[in-house]
Amino acid sequence: MDAIESRSDSRRRLIAATPAEVFAAMSDPARIANWWGPAGFTNTIHQFDFRPGGSWLLTMHGPDGRDYPNESRFTRIADARVFEIEHFSGHHFLLTIELEPKGGDTEVRWRQTFDTVEHYARMAEFVAVANAQNLERLAAEVERGKSAA
Repeated sequence: MDAIESRSDSRRRLIAATPAEVFAAMSDPARIANWWGPAGFTNTIHQFDFRPGGSWLLTMHGPDGRDYPNESRFTRIADARVFEIEHFSGHHFLLTIELEPKGGDTEVRWRQTFDTVEHYARMAEFVAVANAQNLERLAAEVERGKSAA
């Protein structure tokens, strides 16, 4: 199998919040519906069984009016620091999000890994933009949560 680095999109983003505050936006289906996906997308969460082995079913609604059903499974959730899903519908990939405290902030490490270099190469340009937008939307949702508290 090809090295992970050659078939993954990896990003980092510093968010002005604690890991617990960031994880709260990742573990609450009502909040994840606010930020999941690229800019312009909205979400309907159908099932969110937030535990290792649990199912996550959602429909992403694109700005073009199209619906994109998604099926994933939570593969790892650890100490409010790691969130990992295996995505089955459309494109198969593993998404790992790790939260690392940095002073009073949190570095979010986001890695989306495809099965092959070829699959990733076909998706790389779209995935790079979408993942950057996902992290922007996550940061905005964390800020909203802090403001509401």
